[in-house]
Amino acid sequence: MNTKPKWKVLMAVHHLGDRAIPFIRRMEEAGLEVIRNPHGRWYTEDELIAALPGVFATFASVEPYTDRVFREAKDLQIVARYGVGYDKIDVAAATRHGVMIAMAFGTNQEAVADSAFTLMAAIVQKTVTHHLRVKGGGWGLDIHPGLWRMTVGIVGLGRIGKAMARRCPGFEMRVLAYDIRPDIAFARDNNVEFVPLETLLRESDVVTLHIPHTPETDNFMNRERFGLMKPTAYFINTARGGVVDEEALYEALTSGKIAGAGLDVFKQEPPKGSPLLNLDNVVFSPHSAGSNLTSEAAVANRCVDSILAVARGESPGEEYLLNPEVLQPGRGRMTGRQS
Repeated sequence: MNTKPKWKVLMAVHHLGDRAIPFIRRMEEAGLEVIRNPHGRWYTEDELIAALPGVFATFASVEPYTDRVFREAKDLQIVARYGVGYDKIDVAAATRHGVMIAMAFGTNQEAVADSAFTLMAAIVQKTVTHHLRVKGGGWGLDIHPGLWRMTVGIVGLGRIGKAMARRCPGFEMRVLAYDIRPDIAFARDNNVEFVPLETLLRESDVVTLHIPHTPETDNFMNRERFGLMKPTAYFINTARGGVVDEEALYEALTSGKIAGAGLDVFKQEPPKGSPLLNLDNVVFSPHSAGSNLTSEAAVANRCVDSILAVARGESPGEEYLLNPEVLQPGRGRMTGRQS
């Protein structure tokens, strides 16, 4: 590749530290100039706009990609999202301005499922309660249900939901699922029962959420739906905070409508001041469900692959794009590097 002038990539992800070096090196070896996030936190909208002149690609975190950002960022061709959530990206605006939104689909579902299952086991088995009791010099146990042969309800049987379903047979669990596009073949091969959402909520001992946050799923789990769950049931969310009405969840947890919850995501992150933090029947993690060393490398390399493809004037692959229509002639900004 011709390296004059260098094409610029904004490495907006800030939390990888030195673990980002191999991925940065891949881009630099391809002749790209990588600009690292200097803030140690997510970019604000204004900071992002100020950083984007001359940048053709971003290795994106959860900074806001708004219509204003896409309108101002005249050189931007691709946002390669480090992850699989895109609720901070105005995809319609990106499409209007001809910017590709590339995702890392198929890279971190196993890590998220590991974390969801861990949260489920921790809250059901009262692991944190017992840990704190012993650490504080106490003893004695709280009798709790066992995981063996529980009924688990999976809301959203996509990549992550399927990975969760594959973890359940070892505990002889009954697995229920709800999805607007049911994969009948997968369900048949993995002993998963597709049922209406109301049935899933009423019959499950654990309800685990694996749906994207969109305008249609905002506050998906609301007061009415929590009210359908059994008072002995547990709720797990490793999806996005916006899919849960947190006031309704707090009410359900404090009134005995449900027994407990495991939460990795929140409407506001970090959830400073949230009344949920004061509850003893909730186990928390810091939006870390999709993060382990294996998934981190897979997600990052997928982002780099997409960026390098665009630098060569190629498509990252329609299967990775939220808006493949941008690839149509005259729609996108992709020009490829000139030799």
